[in-house]
Amino acid sequence: MEKDSIAVGLDIGTTKIVVMIGKKNEYGKLEILGLGKSKSLGVARGVVNNITQTIQSIQQAVQEAEQNSGYRINDVVVGIAGQHIRSMQHSDYISRNNPEEVIGDADIDLLIGQVHKLAMLPGEEIIHVLPQEFKIDGQGEIKEPIGMYGGRLESSFHIVVGQASSIRNVGRCIKSSGLDLSGLTLEPLASADAVLSQEEKEAGVALIDIGGGTTDLAIFKDGIIRHTAVIPFGGNVITDDIKEGCSIIEKQAELLKVKFGSAWPGENKDNEIVSIPGLRGREPKEISLKNLSKIIHARVVEIIEQVFAEIKAYGHEDPRKKLIAGIVLTGGGSQLQHIKQLVEYITGMDTRIGYPNEHLAGNSNEEISSPLYATAVGLVMNSLRNHTQSATPLVELQKPVPQYVPRQQVQPQPIAVAAPVIAEPEPERELETVAARKPEPIIEESTEKRVKRSFFDKYIDKIKDFLDNAE
Repeated sequence: MEKDSIAVGLDIGTTKIVVMIGKKNEYGKLEILGLGKSKSLGVARGVVNNITQTIQSIQQAVQEAEQNSGYRINDVVVGIAGQHIRSMQHSDYISRNNPEEVIGDADIDLLIGQVHKLAMLPGEEIIHVLPQEFKIDGQGEIKEPIGMYGGRLESSFHIVVGQASSIRNVGRCIKSSGLDLSGLTLEPLASADAVLSQEEKEAGVALIDIGGGTTDLAIFKDGIIRHTAVIPFGGNVITDDIKEGCSIIEKQAELLKVKFGSAWPGENKDNEIVSIPGLRGREPKEISLKNLSKIIHARVVEIIEQVFAEIKAYGHEDPRKKLIAGIVLTGGGSQLQHIKQLVEYITGMDTRIGYPNEHLAGNSNEEISSPLYATAVGLVMNSLRNHTQSATPLVELQKPVPQYVPRQQVQPQPIAVAAPVIAEPEPERELETVAARKPEPIIEESTEKRVKRSFFDKYIDKIKDFLDNAE
């Protein structure tokens, strides 16, 4: 791998959009150069349902990543998910003209190209054709056929299929954001690259990526991808249940879930209560943490049981014997308290939380090593395998710039479709316990920061005008 290859991954999720720029360091580890994220607007359950809002969110995340890294992004590898994704198994073969010649890459490409021509259901398109095991002249269990002799080359394939319209909508969002699409990867496969070891893939493992809108599953055995599935439920349905069950607004429900939520109701005592500030001067609402956990528990059990049904459909008999390495949880939903214990209880399989630490450089930001960014890390790794040069350094300004505004030296070029300013969410009011009733002053931090930024921008513009006139 070239040392200076720069890769960019774009994770278009239901709750957030993440742009990550990275490269390999001298030790072969992934060094993250820049990270940009924005609230995902226009995506529901992994599928784009509002082109304009999605473009705005992508542009906001891209601009933040460019400012943080000092690189101009040219193209991206994008993760795709959604309830329209399905997978299937297929076997195919080619007859070689000259069995006396060794099998090469051209033969593998010909076989894969033949599978790509398979007739799909109306409106569907093949996303991935993943070879599993090869046969040469009837001899099976061959993982690497290149360099061998034979007349008939046969292979079993894992094929991932999705709706053509959904794939094209993603492509349009990328193009309209001023970027090129260099690759499309199924999100559970990207997450698996980031958090699974080769030993786990050999032993047999099920990766469960719990996102905001979908829960993705990827099963590996003998180092080969065996099954993939996308369940159209994620962390958002848990938030919706809390909102309905506690009669509160969505922002408060999400804050409750993240700060006090637990997937195991037995962990909370009956007298543990939080107080939610009332709307427009109304009385605060008191919510029992035990009831909160019961609401979360019911929905998480439903999600895990659906995933476990998919695992059992692959394994037929007891999957615990087939998948020795058990289950690896990742994604934002894996950070819910006691979810690991609940998954072990329902499935009877060993479970751990998957962090992308193994592939990251030692000096990486702690935030990046969170399961929340596992898919984005996997997408960057996928892009690096293609030896891409997805980003180029921004041109430094020739004239000196005052020390107190260093970032102005590397402002990114304007992207094709200008991103309108997305209104920042109102500052969240902290949840307060019943024990502490003293009202605390609400500091409008976001407004204060906006004012400061606005002043800075005007000041910098004056400096630029002065320098231009000085020429």
